[in-house]
Amino acid sequence: MPESFQIPEDAPQGTPKALLDAALDLFGRKGFDATSTREIAAQAQTNIASIAYHFGGKQGLHEACAAEVARRLAEAAALGPLPQSLPAAQAINLLEALLRRMVYFLLLGEPGAPVVPFILREMSSGSSAALDVLYDRVIAHKHRELCHLWAAATGQDAGSPQTRLAVFAALGQVIYFRIGLPVIRRRMGWDTLGPTEAKAIADTVVHSLRATIEASRTP
Repeated sequence: MPESFQIPEDAPQGTPKALLDAALDLFGRKGFDATSTREIAAQAQTNIASIAYHFGGKQGLHEACAAEVARRLAEAAALGPLPQSLPAAQAINLLEALLRRMVYFLLLGEPGAPVVPFILREMSSGSSAALDVLYDRVIAHKHRELCHLWAAATGQDAGSPQTRLAVFAALGQVIYFRIGLPVIRRRMGWDTLGPTEAKAIADTVVHSLRATIEASRTP
């Protein structure tokens, strides 16, 4: 049974929100070292001193961005309390619902837009305080939760390497559709990406999930 997943904190408002939105965009596109506090303040339409006032400085703002990404991901992927034992059909339905929600979160709307670039920047760094925040607050918790569902759906051990990698593979498909969106739209002939296109992607991800679960079920 995965450990309890914390309820996300309230979304930031006012100047802190403006600074977080600007920093998330700039850190995701340019990286921490290449982004100046002056740029962040200018994009947020506030003064540089507000960064120190609200976050203690650039490093504090960077870690706050990671906490905000974790909050958004946790909110988008929230499933509620899971029982110790789940029927396979219910576990599969929950996995499918979560993957669909993640597709829509990452592909449609403002909250998910800067999430993947920021996460990829932090992962490419190998080690950072921001990556620690992401891992501790959402990645490890959510991955354990999904491993619990995967085990219920397939009969495999929730802690096995096979289960852990299978869950990463399922999530990786969703992330690829976000990263590869410009190429995907060109190849698919989509001028825009709206609810219809996002549903087609979600259907594809879910179809792949079902096939993998079926192939992974223990006899």
